[in-house]
Amino acid sequence: MPPACTPGKYDDELDRLFGPGGPLAPAVGTFKPRQSQTEMAKAIAQAIADQKVLMAEAGTGTGKTFAYLVPALLWGGKTIISTGTKNLQDQLFLRDIPTIRAALRAPVSVALLKGRSNYVCHFHLERTLNNGRLTSRDDVGHLREISRFIKMTNSGDKAELAKVPETATVWNLVTSTRDSCMGAECQYYQDCFVMKARREAQQADVVVVNHHLFFADVALKDTGVAELLPSANTIIFDEAHQLPDTATLFFGQSVSTSQVLELCRDVLAEGLAHARGPDWAKVVTVVEKAARDLRLTFPEGGTRLSLPQILPTSAFFPALDKLKEELAGMITVLEEHAARAETVEACRVRAQELAASFDAWKPDTKKGKAVEGDDAAVLWVEAFNSSLQLHKTPLSIAPIFTGQREGTPRSWIFTSATLAVKNDFKHFSDQMGLTGEPAMTWPSPFNYGEQGILYVPTGLPEPNSFQYTDACVDKALPVIEAAGGRTFFLCTTIRAVNKVAERLREEFAARGLDFPLFVQGERGRTELLDSFRNAGNAVLVGSQSFWEGVDVRGDALSLVIIDKLPFAPPDDPVLAARIEVMEKQGLNGFMHHQLPEAIITLKQGAGRLIRDVDDRGVLMICDPRIITKPYGRRIWQSLPPFKRTRVQEEVIDFFNPGALADAADLNA
Repeated sequence: MPPACTPGKYDDELDRLFGPGGPLAPAVGTFKPRQSQTEMAKAIAQAIADQKVLMAEAGTGTGKTFAYLVPALLWGGKTIISTGTKNLQDQLFLRDIPTIRAALRAPVSVALLKGRSNYVCHFHLERTLNNGRLTSRDDVGHLREISRFIKMTNSGDKAELAKVPETATVWNLVTSTRDSCMGAECQYYQDCFVMKARREAQQADVVVVNHHLFFADVALKDTGVAELLPSANTIIFDEAHQLPDTATLFFGQSVSTSQVLELCRDVLAEGLAHARGPDWAKVVTVVEKAARDLRLTFPEGGTRLSLPQILPTSAFFPALDKLKEELAGMITVLEEHAARAETVEACRVRAQELAASFDAWKPDTKKGKAVEGDDAAVLWVEAFNSSLQLHKTPLSIAPIFTGQREGTPRSWIFTSATLAVKNDFKHFSDQMGLTGEPAMTWPSPFNYGEQGILYVPTGLPEPNSFQYTDACVDKALPVIEAAGGRTFFLCTTIRAVNKVAERLREEFAARGLDFPLFVQGERGRTELLDSFRNAGNAVLVGSQSFWEGVDVRGDALSLVIIDKLPFAPPDDPVLAARIEVMEKQGLNGFMHHQLPEAIITLKQGAGRLIRDVDDRGVLMICDPRIITKPYGRRIWQSLPPFKRTRVQEEVIDFFNPGALADAADLNA
């Protein structure tokens, strides 16, 4: 942490607010004054006052949410708070902000703004009800619930309707996309929930968004944030470590065969309703077939290839040309009939935009890079089970994001538990174009040396060996048993999740261990976590979505096992292109990019273990590279300062201090 700076103008007031006699303690039953929280709040208040940038890393347990909310609500002016997920957004809006606003008696208005796909659309709901084409009983029941909901809700936010799962397919039919929204031409425009949310956001002092929404807006000018930005005095990004990936996603361009199929569905419905004449089924079918044929030029699921990796003889190229040709034919028919109805005209505009996106997916050089220099991008394809996406991804978002920050002076706060690698912010700041901006770290108040152990078992094979996952499970079983279940087993791939789950099921049955086993993919994330907490002795096996944003306090989670260091797959086309550029600049792609990324992800996974001052637990990292490779030291030095061991007996003794003494008595 940098040396103490000169006192800020709000320091005395923050000492009072966060102190023992301040208003926060009675408002929050569990609140205890923490020096690092108060110091972080002072630094954020000063950045707000000076309209400056601050990167703020706060260890788990610092209370960073309150540390930024208090100065933001009191002195932030018009403030946009962006979080990592919609769940965190809801938590801030429904719980944290109301608590602090009441405690401080701060007269601020607050609004929640999500992407348009989160709000029921009156027009699309009515059309779906009238079409009567739903085939599954679930969809029919869900549609009935949504029809009731729309009559009672003020917000139209689907998160309020717990009876219909967020993953239900019917949501796609009753929400709008940027492409399918009629805008001011819509008969329901005055009652539109998306427009209502945007109006409320315009008028509110504090607006809570999420990173996807923020960057979708900056890129597409579609979500309402663009209208908020000019008047914003303060922008706070929580879970800021996610920003480089999210921004890269949205500052790039992508187009997919599923967009074509959605367009075809709408063209058929609107053509039949408003423009009798053409054989609309025939017009649409040839385009649908071309889109599906394009998808079938790659194997099912999981394929990610950069343009240079696609063989020139691949069926992909003629199939892409065929789709463009059929799309052009459909556009010609739409142009002839667009004057019949606004909805047909809207389909024509969408079709032309899609055609332009497919046309834009081509390189300017033979190497697959769209452009060199600041605008360098990589062209790549991604095959899912039922769709194919074509991506054009910038290799660096730093110049784009720097451009976004220029202009109106305002404060930009970036906070997370994991921004730095061994107190060095260079990796994050270089990615975001924040080089040279102030950065500060506040340590966790937890006593990691007493509360936890970092355990790296001995005798494991290299992580790329065929028997590696089995060997990890063998090493983990005695520790899981000693912990009484209460385990997160975090894997770096879905394949490993399935293998670990299969082995644990067999072993639990063979050993008579009555630990409930929950596996990612078998149920929704929230449901799995609730079941895990309630069980008290469960084992949860998960991959990426359980490495962060998961908070299980107390005894229910006492062991976190990580199968491998979370290095990004080396065949990732964007990663490969970035490394190529770095190595041309004389940098080491592994040391300067892959390693810092893996450390930040690992810190997130490790952060699941100790969530409170009374928590105790073991972090078990199976990967021997943390010991055997020269870079291993940099990894474990970036983790919380747990006591370290390689001896299984010490770990078992940690969970059951009497076990070793009993064994010694028996052997005497």
